[in-house]
Amino acid sequence: MNLLENIVDATKEIFETMIIMEIIPGNALSESVTEFKGSVSGVIGLAGSCKGMLAIHLPNAVAMAITGNFLGMAVDEVNDDVTDAIGELANMLAGNIKMVLDVAGNNVTLSIPSCIHGAEYSMDCVSDAERVVVPFNTDSGQFLVELQLQCNC
Repeated sequence: MNLLENIVDATKEIFETMIIMEIIPGNALSESVTEFKGSVSGVIGLAGSCKGMLAIHLPNAVAMAITGNFLGMAVDEVNDDVTDAIGELANMLAGNIKMVLDVAGNNVTLSIPSCIHGAEYSMDCVSDAERVVVPFNTDSGQFLVELQLQCNC
């Protein structure tokens, strides 16, 4: 299974159909990003024969721009609308990845979305997991989609 290709395909499909925003994928990062400043992260846990997490990490300005497109309204601060929209975005991405994993014969369940935001925070998840972090560029700035996955099949 090509995790990089699955992340790029899922992210592009959701942004084209639901967010109505053009995004351009970059090259996968060689190292994980665990420290965030002035950002919003939407996170979904994966459990079952594959465990791990899918997260989308966005600087505040990018999170507000995406939320504005998604909800069709002006957004000028990180508020409940932003955290709800980014949590739902993470949920849609994880659902797309779950379908790929299920087709590959894995039994995977998803957690409810969580959203973390603040002036400064750090995140890490599964040790010994395959990890892919893909940057995406928009007119509003760059964001990251991260998948950490450990499959026992």
